[in-house]
Amino acid sequence: MDAIRKQASKLREQVARQQQAVLSHFSGGLGGSDDLVANEIEVQQHQKLEKLYISTRSAKHFQRDIVRGVEGFIVVGSKQVEIGTKLSEDSRKYGAENTCTSGSALSKAAVGYSSARMDIERERENLLKSLGTQVAEPLRAMVVGAPLEDARRHAQRYDRVRQEAEAQVIEVARRQAKVKESNGNPDNLSKFEAAQARLQELKSNMSILGKEAVATMSAVEAQQQRLTLQRLIAMVEAEKHHYQKVVHILDRLEGEMLQERQRIEVSPTAATVSSMSSSPPHDESKNTSADNMDYFLGEVIHPYQAESDAELSLTVGEYVVVRKVSSNGWAEGECDGKAGWFPLEYVERRDRILGSQRAEV
Repeated sequence: MDAIRKQASKLREQVARQQQAVLSHFSGGLGGSDDLVANEIEVQQHQKLEKLYISTRSAKHFQRDIVRGVEGFIVVGSKQVEIGTKLSEDSRKYGAENTCTSGSALSKAAVGYSSARMDIERERENLLKSLGTQVAEPLRAMVVGAPLEDARRHAQRYDRVRQEAEAQVIEVARRQAKVKESNGNPDNLSKFEAAQARLQELKSNMSILGKEAVATMSAVEAQQQRLTLQRLIAMVEAEKHHYQKVVHILDRLEGEMLQERQRIEVSPTAATVSSMSSSPPHDESKNTSADNMDYFLGEVIHPYQAESDAELSLTVGEYVVVRKVSSNGWAEGECDGKAGWFPLEYVERRDRILGSQRAEV
């Protein structure tokens, strides 16, 4: 449609120039240098109006596309809020109401996630509200508003008068030809002069309407450009603010979860040290007799450096015959002909050996 409109505009301009040239040729002075200058000014004004019409129409379509996009985003976002809220509630129920997991790390993580998810959905709701009030509504108001329609009506009135003027040029040329053919017949001369007067009236009206149309269309174009840019910036700022808050919420949640995981995933050394408040037992009378207990073979899974003569150093991969186990987490055993105490957590059971088979080991 734009290409057809441009082509029609060029054809009208060519016809107008040809008509002006014919009129100048027949009138012998009518349509002289002053009229030609006026005609060129009018052509330039018409071209400018055509560009403004195309520009404002494109801007209107862009504004309408933004409104449709934002409205679609709001519809999808509202559904996401609904789903996220349901997920938050499910997480809260699992963490707070499941008696089997109450107080566990997973329970705490579920409750924390529920709270963070609810905060995120609130931020999403705020974003959707901002996009609706700050972007979609102002642009929609301009798309269907009066300023653009008023400017277009000015342009349409100018276009109608211009077409009448183009037709009147032909009428003036025809009347002038009849005057020359009739050798100055008074009746033909009178009609020629009336046609000329009508042409001048149309030209005057066309000039006035053209200036008004250009002014109103230019004002609308400037308003479209300014408002659309402002709303785009507002949309970007709203989304940026939203995602910054979401990142802050997720960073806080991640920190809490990692801290909880580190608390429960302490190293074996730390677990052993914290669980042992006393030194290895050396009083044999307080332990079960070696003859009445089962021995077992343990593989060293963590290295241990003895801190006294009563303790046994361990190297990863070695096998230790465990002979006694104390209630405070220490064990007594033998490895490579050396005996001593070591943390039981540092070995892993591999085999069971009866006390009666001790000599064979």
